[in-house]
Amino acid sequence: MSNGETSRFVRLHVELIMEVTDAGRLTGAALEHIDRDTSLPDEERRQSQETAKEEPAEALAQLIDPFDLVTAVPGVELAQASWSSEELTDYDPDAEWDAAEWDLADDADGEG
Repeated sequence: MSNGETSRFVRLHVELIMEVTDAGRLTGAALEHIDRDTSLPDEERRQSQETAKEEPAEALAQLIDPFDLVTAVPGVELAQASWSSEELTDYDPDAEWDAAEWDLADDADGEG
């Protein structure tokens, strides 16, 4: 903000790349998590189970919750969150990672 004031709101961008070393364990954990979620309506539960079984990225998305990442941080409260997961077919784990490739200033919409 150019007027010297600071905002109470902060956007935190995090990019994680994970290697699925045991898809069966990942899927099993996701299915258990879905089964324990009492807030899910039956149809949404069924859809969540099917997508978790079909794609490891979807199973992972069932297990990662942005709220869990910040609940232990003192002095903050989560205002809004969104997240997604995708399988990376062109990822080279031996290539050097360039954080500049993920620079938000390069994005046309500034959203990342």
